[in-house]
Amino acid sequence: MAALGKIRSKGVTLVIIIALGLFAFIAEEAFRSCNGIKGQASQQIGEVMGEKVNVQEFQKLVEEYQDVVKFTMQRDNLTEEELNQVRDQVWQQYVSNKVIEEDAKKLGLTVTEAELQNVLNAGTHPALLQTPFVNQQTGRFDVNSLKQFIDQFNKAKTQAPQQAEQMQPVYNYWLFVEKNLRTQLLGQKYQSLLAHCILSNKVEAKMAFNDENEESQVQLAAFPYSSIKDADVKVEDADLKAKYAELKPAFRQAVETRDVKYVDVQILASAADRAAITKEMNGYQTQLAEATDPAQVISKSASQVPYIGVPVSSKAFPSDIAAKIDSMAVGTSGVIENKQDNTLNIIRILSKASLPDSVQYRQIQVAAKTADEARTKADSIYNALQAGGDFEAIAKKYGQTGEKVWFTGAQYERSTTMNMDNRQYIDALLNGGVNETKNLQLTQGNIIVQVLDRRAFTDKYTAAVIKKVIDFSKDTRAAAYNKFSEFVTKCTNVEAMQQNAKKYGYKVQELSNISTAEHYVAGVHATREALKWIFSANQGDISPLYECGDNDHMMVLALTNIHPQGYREYTDAQVKEFLQREVIKDKKAEKLIAKLQGVNSLNAAKAKGGKIVAVNQVTFAAPAFIQETGAMEPALSGAIAGTAAGKFSKAPVKGNAGVYVFQVQKKTKRAGAKFDVAAQMQNCRQRAMQQVGNFMQDLITKAGVVDNRYIFF
Repeated sequence: MAALGKIRSKGVTLVIIIALGLFAFIAEEAFRSCNGIKGQASQQIGEVMGEKVNVQEFQKLVEEYQDVVKFTMQRDNLTEEELNQVRDQVWQQYVSNKVIEEDAKKLGLTVTEAELQNVLNAGTHPALLQTPFVNQQTGRFDVNSLKQFIDQFNKAKTQAPQQAEQMQPVYNYWLFVEKNLRTQLLGQKYQSLLAHCILSNKVEAKMAFNDENEESQVQLAAFPYSSIKDADVKVEDADLKAKYAELKPAFRQAVETRDVKYVDVQILASAADRAAITKEMNGYQTQLAEATDPAQVISKSASQVPYIGVPVSSKAFPSDIAAKIDSMAVGTSGVIENKQDNTLNIIRILSKASLPDSVQYRQIQVAAKTADEARTKADSIYNALQAGGDFEAIAKKYGQTGEKVWFTGAQYERSTTMNMDNRQYIDALLNGGVNETKNLQLTQGNIIVQVLDRRAFTDKYTAAVIKKVIDFSKDTRAAAYNKFSEFVTKCTNVEAMQQNAKKYGYKVQELSNISTAEHYVAGVHATREALKWIFSANQGDISPLYECGDNDHMMVLALTNIHPQGYREYTDAQVKEFLQREVIKDKKAEKLIAKLQGVNSLNAAKAKGGKIVAVNQVTFAAPAFIQETGAMEPALSGAIAGTAAGKFSKAPVKGNAGVYVFQVQKKTKRAGAKFDVAAQMQNCRQRAMQQVGNFMQDLITKAGVVDNRYIFF
């Protein structure tokens, strides 16, 4: 009881302690929850239709498409620019698919398995004609060939894992084609439904036919806007506001953009740096000319061009090397400077021969527990084939197909490394005679190879190339960095940046309308951190010093303007400049039209300073091009079509580049033009479809797309 009484006496204190404990617990859980939300947000690469896009999900799609590109191009790797293109294409396709799927779902549109199978059976869809399953005789997709391949692949996964591994890229490629085929078919259904909402009729068709085929010959007087000086036109603020209200839809932007001013300095080699690398290259030239194995010299020199030691065509080399190698004989060149890519180059051609670029062959891989056992088994197979044995039958006996395949230069010429086994294998294919069988002893076992056909003979070179950039030294870079760093510390605002740039010999440049879809700032590589800064900074902020490019650029930026998503304000400098031009054009037109009041003949127009010119074959359906003003003038075509033959224009016509009055000389029908009501109605429908052809962009605009890829890539 005493203890209970003591607790009661401390009741208020205990309540406070418990409350604080509960608050701490709740706060801790809330903190964890916030961290979880922040963690999820940090992984979001964008948003479409209110759905967050996770970076891992997007990267998986990129890798899938990247593998497809490498497979079709027979490449091991993609350049940075190519990878950026892949990411752009994947994002654009992802967004398009999402908005189409959403609208198709509302409409009840789907692609059934039966529809997909019908397309496969027909074998004429363009996507199918790019696959390896095309019948070379019919030129059509062969669905049976696909089924056989999938069946062989599934069997190989359990019976011949090595064979399945070789087939995997083709299988992955097919899965990609099939998935995209479904989305294409859904898109075609959607577009077809939209197209059938566009109608035409006989009355419209007849009018369109007349508009296209009634030609007018006219004499016109042109009064170019350039005949009035801009200084003679007074533009009021009210004029700009009125024009802005008239043209406001033209100033809508789908995404936020930003403007910057920046200084970019590229570090270049000094005279001392050039002398040092020239001396080094002269030494390599002697070593390369005398080397028994060029690989060691190439490796030592850290050349940009790898040495693979097999014959390749000149297109496998950089363009400047390819241009020289075709005219060179076997031997070693001197040191050659290429100013285009700022490099010094040495070329040694070891051999030159006319070899096939395409070789058809088949093979049997021979593996065993030991190398001796593999050689014995391979000798047995080789002897059986030499005695007239059936290649495919023997291959099947060892769990392989022995099918005929083509080997091309594109499959190996871009390789960056090549081991002795691969060199031996390629040499056997390139130099093997038709129907010749070879037993190749490789590190991992033996391969029996039979060459069946040789095509596309071309000059191939076994060549070693040393290509080195005329680079700057550490001392040169340090001096450039110290100078630029000192300049950046003085850039406290935009005005200070501009003032100090002149003192340090730098140039301030401008970039406008940068969006998050950009990959580089000012076309300089490795500027992602600078791009991230641009979209996190406030107007007027100055960035830190960024080291970018190939470690040869330094950059500092100032954020000068932010343009939010939506309509640009009339006070925006670019908008105002555009409005200024339009208002000046309108006021010049007013002056010229006032000048032409009462003019009712070409002679009177000429007396007012008009340039008289003949324009023939003018139709309502196509804008007239006026040589004297250098502009297309749709309004003029419309006015001419509405004026009878022999009549003078009812009023001056305000055009894009001037004001015009005209006299219609005569009107004729185009020779040979015949009215086909069905064909003309179809043409009208197609033209109408072109007018609504931006439906996809309209859907994307409404989808609330957020693109944050710049944060990750």
